[in-house]
Amino acid sequence: MQRIIKSSQSFRRRSVTEEEALKEEADQPFKIELIEDKEAHLDPAAATEISEKELSFYDNVDRDGNVVWKDLCRGPHLPNTRYIKAFKIERSAAAYWRGSEKNPTMQRVYGTAWATKEDLKAYQTRLEEAAKRDHRKLGAEMDLFSFPDEIGPGLAVFHPKGAAVINAMEDYSREMHRKHHYSFVQTPHITKGGLYETSGHLHWYKDGMYPPMHLDEEKDADGNITKPGADYYLKPMNCPMHNLIFKSRQRSYRELPLRLFEFGTVYRYEKSGEVHGLTRVRGLTQDDSHIYCTREQMKDELTSLLTFVLNLLKDFGLTDFYLELSTKDPNKYVGSDEIWEEATNTLAEVAKESNLELVDDPCGAAFYGPKISVQARDAIGRTWQVSTIQLDFNLPERFQLEYIAKDGTHQRPVMIHRALFGSIERFFAVLLEHYAGAFPAWLAPVQVLGVPVADEFAPHLAGFVKSLEDEMVRCEIDYSDDRFGKKIRNASKSKVPFILIVGEEDMNNNAVSFRFRDGSQLNGVPVDKAREQILTVIKKRVQVNSADDFNAAVAE
Repeated sequence: MQRIIKSSQSFRRRSVTEEEALKEEADQPFKIELIEDKEAHLDPAAATEISEKELSFYDNVDRDGNVVWKDLCRGPHLPNTRYIKAFKIERSAAAYWRGSEKNPTMQRVYGTAWATKEDLKAYQTRLEEAAKRDHRKLGAEMDLFSFPDEIGPGLAVFHPKGAAVINAMEDYSREMHRKHHYSFVQTPHITKGGLYETSGHLHWYKDGMYPPMHLDEEKDADGNITKPGADYYLKPMNCPMHNLIFKSRQRSYRELPLRLFEFGTVYRYEKSGEVHGLTRVRGLTQDDSHIYCTREQMKDELTSLLTFVLNLLKDFGLTDFYLELSTKDPNKYVGSDEIWEEATNTLAEVAKESNLELVDDPCGAAFYGPKISVQARDAIGRTWQVSTIQLDFNLPERFQLEYIAKDGTHQRPVMIHRALFGSIERFFAVLLEHYAGAFPAWLAPVQVLGVPVADEFAPHLAGFVKSLEDEMVRCEIDYSDDRFGKKIRNASKSKVPFILIVGEEDMNNNAVSFRFRDGSQLNGVPVDKAREQILTVIKKRVQVNSADDFNAAVAE
């Protein structure tokens, strides 16, 4: 790398035809495969650029004008290697060609280059911080979840502490959805394939679905089929089933907007090499809502929905957002261009009125409609896609959904798809990394950890903890035989928001002492006051890491 940089090689782009590219890469079977592949099937991540059979090559040219290297590449590149002032070869790893386990294994080398050494150092610092916050690492250390080999890749099991966090997330979500007039529904995990033929998923999304199970077929003694069976699929989406709920009886305009909500578990076949912790899994639970409204209600409903989404995300501690508008993929859509234009323009108008930054995502929409994605920046500045809001005129048409309008005519509703968390699993991972495991008290898997200075003080501590448990506070007491100093060290590593210590003076004064994550303490707090303050902090859903945070929270 140093030699290449010092040689001051320039990067020169040239366009070639498919025939020219095939000739230049005649001894490169993988690149030939990319060149010959059709544009509609080419993964955008593949490093090529195809437009009307035009491909791009880059030549590395030295000071004397000699081409020292050339390759099929999408680009863009720096003008010259001299612009690289700092670099780092990070690691190498095996990877399947084009991400499929059916293809040969290749060796991938990872590296990074920067304009200054300071920029490289800052990048490495961010990587180190991200590694500390890796939800897979924290999940194991905090006993939150695991991926047993016996179950399979991408299928998580949540341990009691992990499930406690999920329950807190879901309970608050349910409370807020009830306050905003959502109707709760529940649907099965499996369905006949015909439902997804109607919706279009079997045509556009079949590669992301699990294979069918052929069931219900009956045969006579001679093996002749007396009753044909049907193909059943694990559901990849909840929306078709919600459409059937809407269609189950005649609907009036007075019922609209109708907001259906479900924590619905879906199953998507991700390749084993592509699953990644909780952020990309094969079984996931969506906080899925489908809203049916009139065209006249559409914009106001989208505006209030975006406000609802952003406010709820803020309650979980995410406050830095921008929006992304995903528009029609001309090779993958259903419905007329006019419908798509109306839907896209409406979403764009709502997004702009939010006063958040709006970024275009050309061709990024699902096949049935454009969408707004809420992108959130976490505590170390990384961006995560969280909520999505999709406007859909097409599925109501495919399912023949109708309501009786005020004038007695039959009209099609507009359908809005909305997943606020995206999925429970992914949002759990985002929060775990955002807080580095140190959740706010209301979300913490263990909210209070009791540590008696000696065994004789344990009954007093246990009585106080019992009074908290009666208020549904998640508590534990360290009854181990470890010395008090080690118990405190273990407690400090546990990321529990409230460590309660009881010694002789606390017991005699019917009090407890607080220790916080930063090591600060509040000593001798009367038990009634301590209970009230703990419940106040939990109710306010604020982050508390120190005695100052705690005092500020209970004083407001």
